[in-house]
Amino acid sequence: MAYIIAVVIALVIIGAWAIYFFRVLMPSKLKSVEAQARQQAEQEAEVIKQKKLLEVKEKFLNKKAELEKEVQQRNQQIQQGENRVKQREQSLNQRQDELNRRKQEIETTRQRLETQQNLLEHREHELQERSDSLLEQERTRLEEISGLSVEEARERLVESLKDEAKTQAQAYINDIMDEAKMTANKEAKRIVIQTIQRVATETAVENSVTVFHLENDDIKGRVIGREGRNIRALESATGTEIVVDDTPESIVISGFDPVRREIARLSLHQLVADGRIHPARIEEVVAKVKKQIDEEIMETGKRTAIDLGVHGLHPELIRLIGKMKYRSSYGQNLLQHSRETANLCAVMASELGLNPKKAKRAGLLHDIGKVPDEDPETPHALYGAKLAEMYKEKADICNAIGAHHEEMEMETLIAPIVQVCDAISGARPGARREIAEAYIKRLKDLENIAMSYPGVTKTYAIQAGRELRVIVGADKISDQETEKLSDEIATKIQNEMTYPGQVKITVIREVRSVSYAK
Repeated sequence: MAYIIAVVIALVIIGAWAIYFFRVLMPSKLKSVEAQARQQAEQEAEVIKQKKLLEVKEKFLNKKAELEKEVQQRNQQIQQGENRVKQREQSLNQRQDELNRRKQEIETTRQRLETQQNLLEHREHELQERSDSLLEQERTRLEEISGLSVEEARERLVESLKDEAKTQAQAYINDIMDEAKMTANKEAKRIVIQTIQRVATETAVENSVTVFHLENDDIKGRVIGREGRNIRALESATGTEIVVDDTPESIVISGFDPVRREIARLSLHQLVADGRIHPARIEEVVAKVKKQIDEEIMETGKRTAIDLGVHGLHPELIRLIGKMKYRSSYGQNLLQHSRETANLCAVMASELGLNPKKAKRAGLLHDIGKVPDEDPETPHALYGAKLAEMYKEKADICNAIGAHHEEMEMETLIAPIVQVCDAISGARPGARREIAEAYIKRLKDLENIAMSYPGVTKTYAIQAGRELRVIVGADKISDQETEKLSDEIATKIQNEMTYPGQVKITVIREVRSVSYAK
């Protein structure tokens, strides 16, 4: 029992001590710890505050320095602007003073001129009065001396003036005629060049062979036929030569007549597409294709006349125009040549104040003598004039057709126009004896020759190969070297190339200075 009481008393004492410790001792220690922590935190906060203040002051000073520098720069700019304004103001003041001085001088001069004018008018009036008096005295003396009245003297004077005027007029006419002769050649060249430039040209080339392409080589045996009877029938019906060789997937049609070659080509196309190839069928198809070609020739003639605005042609003339499509002259398609000549004639006639429709009509028909149904012995120009006369064309058109090769005397102004335009169309580079690929290659060769020289930046072949323009760098070639360069290019072209006529080499050196206003 005593042991239990002792334990209870001990527990009570321990509980009292714990209560005392937690209620009395513990709060005082916590307060001291909190006070120390608060003091330490305040010290750290003060340190951080000082650091931040220093950073802010440093940034402020940097910003202040930048602003002061910017303000200084702006002040300098403003000062410069003020200086420029002052200079302009000073310049304007000087100009104003100069203008005032000139205005004063002009006013002084004007007053002096007015004074002189008044004086001259007064003197002129006095002289007029004096001259009238003297003229009257002289007239009286002349009448007394010559014994002629005023009317008689006037008539003699008029006669003498007429003779003098005729002499001067004749001299003036002679001067005008001489000047016209001197400038006629230059004016004619200008009209020709302007006419050529206003008419676009195309190059059409006709060959002596036509290539017919096949889907496969198995068809060649069917075209040849047993023992060659099909190919012989086709050659006999079309008047061409059919060449079947080892060339893959192609048959060559050879003949001097483009119409016959076209008939053979179309006939082959229909026979291969149909699949029935034998002599009877070949003759039937060829006859049918000939009829189609005749219709196409007529349609081509009508379309050409409509395109050029040439109306009222006889149907036979229209057929001959369409037939030109299948005729070439020195490698130049005849229909294209006639269309080109017609357009050139119209432009040139307009330049000369003549009827462009008549000139175009004559230009279109000038070569119809080259496509006759029979083979005449007369020259094509005279035969064309005969055909035009047969089909009721007017006399001036017939004369222009017959005289364009000077085989007939020219009777109208249209005739020399047709002659000149025919020569222009036939003589321009690339029109005759030259295929399109060779023509283009020649122009590229011209440009490449010029580009091979150092300092050349660009080259252009213009005027259908008649002129080569070479652009050089101003920093690479001097003015003196351009002359040498043009001579070297001309010599190289002359030695390495073949071309019709002559080629003009123009070397251009220019300096460009570029600035920008901001």
